[in-house]
Amino acid sequence: MSDAPSQTYRSQRKPRSHFDNRAAYLEHELSIMSPRRWGINLPFRDYSFELEDLVPALAATIGKIVMVAAVVAAFAGPLGLSDAFVVENVRFEMLIAALLFVILFSGFINPNANLAGTHGPMIPLIPLIVASGGHPLALGLMVGLLGLLLSISKGGSKLMALTSDGVRGGLLIYLGAMGLLSQIKALTAWANGLEMGYIAFVVILATIIMYALLARLEMRWLSIPLGSGIAFLIAIVLGAPFEFVTEPGIPHLSPSYWWGDNTGWQMGWPGLQHFISVAPFAVLAVAMWSPDFMGHRVFQELNYPKNANKVLMNVDDTMAVASVRQAVGSVLGGGNLASSWGTYMIPAAIAKRPIPAGAVLTGLFCVIAALWGYPMDLAVWAPVLRVALIVGVFMPLLEAGMQMTRNTTSSQSAGIVVFASAFVNPVFGWSMTMLLDNLGLIGDKERGKKLRLMDRWVIPGITFVILLAIMAAVGMLPGIPALITAE
Repeated sequence: MSDAPSQTYRSQRKPRSHFDNRAAYLEHELSIMSPRRWGINLPFRDYSFELEDLVPALAATIGKIVMVAAVVAAFAGPLGLSDAFVVENVRFEMLIAALLFVILFSGFINPNANLAGTHGPMIPLIPLIVASGGHPLALGLMVGLLGLLLSISKGGSKLMALTSDGVRGGLLIYLGAMGLLSQIKALTAWANGLEMGYIAFVVILATIIMYALLARLEMRWLSIPLGSGIAFLIAIVLGAPFEFVTEPGIPHLSPSYWWGDNTGWQMGWPGLQHFISVAPFAVLAVAMWSPDFMGHRVFQELNYPKNANKVLMNVDDTMAVASVRQAVGSVLGGGNLASSWGTYMIPAAIAKRPIPAGAVLTGLFCVIAALWGYPMDLAVWAPVLRVALIVGVFMPLLEAGMQMTRNTTSSQSAGIVVFASAFVNPVFGWSMTMLLDNLGLIGDKERGKKLRLMDRWVIPGITFVILLAIMAAVGMLPGIPALITAE
C-alpha cells in the first residue's frame, strides 16, 4: 500500500530565509511532508536533514545502549552469564536494530512508524520469566506474533482512540514523575557509593538551571547533548573516576553461536514447554505497548503544527515494525524486548522533526557505537546516562501530562490514573481508568454517553479483565501470590 502525494515535498520546500524564525521553518517542513506508507521514501526527495536531527539521534543511541544493556543483564544474571556476554549481545543488538530496522523501515519504507526500541517496563519481570522456565527466544517469538496480530487488527489505534486526554495525561504525569525520582535516586546512590555525594548535587543543580534556561529560550531540543556534556564535565572536574574499557570489534553474528548449547545463551533452541512458560508474559508485554505508544504520539501532537497530520506516528504501523523486529532479532540471537523508541521520539517531537531523517542518523550512530566500542562506556556512565534520561524523557513526559490535564474533568481522570498506577502499575492504572472514564463514572460524563456500547464498556472491560488476570498470574497484584510460580 502506497500513499503517493499530490504535491511533492521537494516542490513545496522553501529556504530558511523565507521565514521569520527557525521554528516557523521547521513547522513548514513538517506541514509539506507526505510520507509514503509502505513505499520508498528517499532523502532530499521526501525529507531533508537538519541540524536538529542530530539531537534525537544522539539521545536515541545513548538510550539504546543503556536500555538493551539493562534487558540483557536482567536475563544474564539469573542465567549465570558474564558481563562480557552482556556487552557482546548489546553490540549485536545495536547492529540488528540499526541495519535491519531503524534505517530500512523508519528511514526508507515507512516514516510513519516510530523506531523499534526497548521495552523498559518489562525489565523487572525478566528474573521471574527465567525462574518460570522461560527462554529469551520463545519470549521474543511470542511477543512478535501477538504484536503483529494486534497491529493487523488495528487494536492499538482503537485502544488509543478510547483513551481520553485525562487518562493519557495522568499516565504521562505518573511515568514522568516516577522516572524523574528514580533517576535522581540512582545518580545520588552512584555518587554516595564513591563517597562523593556532592557530585550528584552539583550535577542535578546545574541540570535544573540549564533546563530552565533552555525552556525560556525555547531550545529544549538541545537539552540532551548539552545536559549530558555538562554532567560529564562537572563529574570529571570534581574527581569522579572514568575510563574507556570497551574496545573496537565485531560481535558474533551467527544465530547458531547465540543459540548453541555451550555458546552464547547456552540454552539451545526452545521447546514447547518454553513457549507455554512465557505466554502470560508475552501477552502482558504486548498489552503494555498501547499506553507506551500512545504517550510517544502525544508528544508529536503537542509540538507539531495542526496541519502536520501526515507525519504523525502511526500506532499500528509502529506495532507491526516492532513485532517483526522482535521476532527477527530474537531468532538472530539478540536479547532485546522491543517497544516504541521513546528516547528517540520524545526529543524528535520537541525539536519539531519528523521520524525519517533522525532515524537514518540514529542507525549510523548505533553502528559506530557498536563497532567502535568506546562510546558505549560513555553512554552508560552514571552522570551522562541519568541526566540524558531526566531531560530527554522524564521531564518532557511530566510537562506533556500537565498540559493535557488543565480542566477539571481531565484532571479528575488523571488523578485516578496516578492513584491506580501507584497502587499496582501503569498498565493496571491505564486499563482500569479507561474503563471508568468511558463508563462516565469519572471525568467527562458526556463523553461516555456519546460512545457506542462496544466502545463504552465491552472493549475497555474485556481489556481490563484480561490484563487483571495476567497480572494475577505473574504475581503483579499487591498481596496476591503469583498463580504461576517457578518449578
